[in-house]
This record gives sequence, structure tokens and C-alpha cells, in this order.
Amino acid sequence: MSDADNRTFVIVGGGLAGAKAAETLRAEGFGGRVLVCGDESVRPYERPPLSKDYLRGDTGFDDAAVHATNFYPDHDIELRTSCTVEELDVSASEVRLSTGDRLAYDRLLLATGAEPRRLRTPGADLSGVHYLRTVADSDAIRAAATSGVPVVVVGAGWIGAEVAASARQLGADVAMVDALSVPLERVLGREVGAVYRDLHEAKGVRLHLDAAIESFAGGDVVEEVRLSDGTSLPAGAVVVGIGVVPRTRLAESAGLALDNGVVTDAFLATSAPGVYAAGDVANAWHPHYETHIRLEHWSAALNQGPAAAKNMLGTATPYAKVPYFFSDQYELGMEYRGWASGSDRVVFRGDPAGGEFIAFWVSEVGVVRAAMNANVWDQGETIDALLAAGHAVDLGALADPGSDLASLAAAGGARASA
Repeated sequence: MSDADNRTFVIVGGGLAGAKAAETLRAEGFGGRVLVCGDESVRPYERPPLSKDYLRGDTGFDDAAVHATNFYPDHDIELRTSCTVEELDVSASEVRLSTGDRLAYDRLLLATGAEPRRLRTPGADLSGVHYLRTVADSDAIRAAATSGVPVVVVGAGWIGAEVAASARQLGADVAMVDALSVPLERVLGREVGAVYRDLHEAKGVRLHLDAAIESFAGGDVVEEVRLSDGTSLPAGAVVVGIGVVPRTRLAESAGLALDNGVVTDAFLATSAPGVYAAGDVANAWHPHYETHIRLEHWSAALNQGPAAAKNMLGTATPYAKVPYFFSDQYELGMEYRGWASGSDRVVFRGDPAGGEFIAFWVSEVGVVRAAMNANVWDQGETIDALLAAGHAVDLGALADPGSDLASLAAAGGARASA
């Protein structure tokens, strides 16, 4: 690509996926115009710290930012903050910005992310009921958690569990409410979710599981959370973390194919020519798992943004990274790799009660489909190899901390070549 390239690439979304896509376009030698349009007033940043170290005040915004302030002008990237794309006209290859400007594009990346799912419970509009998506949201939750009022967290998924942990570490009195029997049950299942139930209980979080919210009560500010079983929880602040929904309004109005997000092929291309999608909003075809996957985690934004950028430049490289996410709650850190199904069996290696273990999700024929290493930090590459082997393993050896995981992966490879 030469500096005389007169093409315009538009990136809709000023988060991690959009910022890494812009970085990659320049790194790959694209010399045309790069416009990043983000609706927040600050430069792109990573969202995982918002429920963890940033929320606790251990790190600041510059630590969460994807790039230093001068990165964008230094690389001739036109970053527009507080900017919204109001209309996408795929037939004309044109967007209309919130400023009223209309801009033609040669390639466009949708990296609009997701937004919190909202409660419609009576009283949910009271002041003091918070959702977490932005830096401003995290700032408000930190202020509440350090003000001495009781905090009720609604939802025990990733956001809810991490916020509950951070709020406890800030000294708040915390209750957590969820409709399921253990935290993170939808993602990790009951057996591994029980580890997090026990952890939060040990740290003083009052758990109300198998419970439903009936209403919030208070004057102008929330003071109470009422459960359907008659339980009343005092609350000076509520944090709702009941999942997110992909931000597809723009794609829908443009007529793009949708199904749990913006549908893409393995190259992150949407149903409209020249339009790609990456991050939380993209439901991308995964060539290894042979299904569409929409991963609402940092790794999808980090890796799909660059992959989409390369495909926008014509490299035709399928996105085939193994799904990955991580979480830190109190002293328990974990990494999850793979893509398990609800019918997979869980095999533990090590002692979950001791806080140092690996959990494997194994298919009915003994193939390891996913793994979560908790406070075990030297097995990531070996777990990747085990997932890639794709062959049945000895479950006794898998569970035995004395056996060599690398040998199990290699044995699978040996069987494949036999």
C-alpha cells in the first residue's frame, strides 16, 4: 500500500476492537484515511478493569487505555470521540454521522460492542441503581461502594461476581442475588460455579440464589431490594449485571443479517459487501467448532479487530482463535479456553477447595473441549495443545496432578497420525 492510497476505511466503535483494528491497518501499511468514530468522550480503553482493578482504584484510566493519547495523531488516525454513526447506507457505501456529515467509505468495520440488559422491575429507575459499561459507570459504582451504604448486586455472572468481589475489597457490605443456584452457572455449570459460591460466601458476600427480584423501593434513591419470597435487602446502591445485548441498531437499519448479533463468515465479513464486524457485536463463524460464536469477552475484541483489519485489506485469513477469557475475583485468578457444551463432563485436576486447580470439560467420548486453569499459570500452552489434539484422553491421567498434560496432548497427536 502506498501513501497515495485514497481509500477511506471507517471504524464504527471506539473500543478495544476498533482501536486495535485501526492500529493494524497502519501496521499493515495502509496509507489511506482511517476514521474511528466512538460515542464516548474519551479515547478507546479496555473494559475488563472496570469491574476489577480500575473499580477498586488500584489503576487509573491511562492503564486501561488501549493507546497513549498521541498514538492516534502520530499514526494519522482520525479519532472522533462523542461521535455516533446515525445511519449506514450499504447501497451507497456511506455513513451519516451525528454531526450531520455524510462520509463515503471503501471498507467499514462495525465494532459497536454490546450494552447492559436492563431491568423493567418496579423501581428500577430509582437513583442509585447502576449498570456497568463505561468508565463513568465504574466511577459511580466505586463512589457508592466506598460511601458506607449497603450494596446489592443483581446477577451473578461475570460482571456481577467481579463487582461483588471488588466492592467487598473496598469494604462494602454486599449482597448478591441471582435466579440460578450458583454464580456463573450459565457459563461454567454447577460444579465449577460452586467454587465461586463458596469463595464469595467465605469473603462475606450474602448470597441469595434461586431468587427473583420483585421490586426496588425508596424515595428518590433506592433503599431496599424486595425479593419474590418476601425477603427485604437494605440497599443504598444496586449494581445490575444480568448480561448484555449486542448493539445492532445500526446494522439492523442497514439490513444486515442478524442472529444474536451481526452474522459474519469466518473472515468477519457481514452480509453487506465491504462491511465487517468484530468484538461483542459479531456472531462469527468459527471454522474449528463449525458454528457461529459470539464471545462477549476481551479476547474477541483484542483479536478480532486486527483480524478484521487484515481481511479488509484483502488477506482472506479466517479467524480461528480458540475462545478465551479470564476473571480475577479476590485472590482467585482464572483463564478459560475452549468452547464447551452443556452436556460435557467436568473433570477436576487439583483441589478446587484449595483454590489451585484445572477444570476440564470433556465430551462423552473423552475429548477435552474446554479448560479453566485457576491459579495455575504455567499450563496455558499445554492446555492449548490438549484442546488442539482433538482426541480422547485417559480421564484418570487427566485428573491426576502427577501425570504430564503435555504427554496427554502428544498421545492424542500420535493417535491422529497412526
